[in-house]
Amino acid sequence: MTTLKQTIENYLTFCAYQKKLSAKSIKAYAIDLEQLRRHTTSETIPVKAELSAFITYLHKIYFPRTVKRKIASIRAFLNYLEFEEILIENPMKKIKTKFQIPQTLPRTIPLMLIENVLRAAYQELKQAKTIYAINTALRNAAIIELLFATGLRVSELCSLNTQHIDFGNGSIRIMGKGAKERILQIGNPEVLAILQRYAEEDAERIRSTGFFFC
Repeated sequence: MTTLKQTIENYLTFCAYQKKLSAKSIKAYAIDLEQLRRHTTSETIPVKAELSAFITYLHKIYFPRTVKRKIASIRAFLNYLEFEEILIENPMKKIKTKFQIPQTLPRTIPLMLIENVLRAAYQELKQAKTIYAINTALRNAAIIELLFATGLRVSELCSLNTQHIDFGNGSIRIMGKGAKERILQIGNPEVLAILQRYAEEDAERIRSTGFFFC
């Protein structure tokens, strides 16, 4: 009789050569399935009660996201066994595994770090000697000010052209995901000032590229 260990090795070979999974995915499967094997009482394919006990054990020691990944590994393994007719019926189909993964809030950038970045950008501008260096430093300062002021995605910032920026009313027209248009208002006069200075001093390069930030 084929042992559970051998069955897992056969499955991992299948993943590598037929499913063409990455080495990273196969390594994760191997770790998850070996953990399941060590938790079972015999070298046979675990039954419903053993799987339920293992899932309970996972919930006790791991965060929900990790548990979800490990359960997905087990489910894929048992689906393979059912497809290959090694299992008559997949015991995971009778186990409810739905659970909520808590939402994690995005990390914010500390104010001190923002101030340090801006200070460095303006220091670079102050020390620039050549026209090219001045224009580049102006561009960098304008980019950083605009990102912090509006929360633009980098891809949105890169696609800006002069028609998208209205210095008269201090607004920017953005074409976001799904071609959805939105208008962002810039309330900080210092941000508008650095954007306008950059637009005026590097006007030729902006015109030649077609993009606001060259």
